[in-house]
Amino acid sequence: MEDSIKMLDHRTDLATRQMLENVVKRKRKFDKAKSRHHMAIFATLAMASAFLAYLYTAVINNYSYSFYAMFSAFFRKSASIYFLVGTVSLYGLMTMLKEQRDKKEKEYHDLRCEIVDRSKDLWKKEDEWKSRHIVFEMMKREFDINLYHEKK
Repeated sequence: MEDSIKMLDHRTDLATRQMLENVVKRKRKFDKAKSRHHMAIFATLAMASAFLAYLYTAVINNYSYSFYAMFSAFFRKSASIYFLVGTVSLYGLMTMLKEQRDKKEKEYHDLRCEIVDRSKDLWKKEDEWKSRHIVFEMMKREFDINLYHEKK
């Protein structure tokens, strides 16, 4: 369990601390998926740019007098096929990582919204209810998780 969540002894019960720990784990998984997706976007753009530059210099520049000549030259050069397969593969990876990112974001957002919805049940006692803003501020400051309202 995170040290800052452990220090909430008198402000929260064990179940609430466990829920806070789970939302932190989901947030980290979402952030990791988000960064992987962004790296895949940059890799796809870089590969597509390199492919277009290669296509222009090796095929279009030399064989622009005929479409048939460009088409034949494209398939004659094995690098063209490798670039094409690499670009399409990276695009597929980028799409797959986007789906994973969306799934992890939904899991994180659902758990965060559950904590917001159940805050009256989680902080039942009067002194806990009055000190819950300290918990919310700590979660926002330490983990960038907003528990004040459901909006992203």
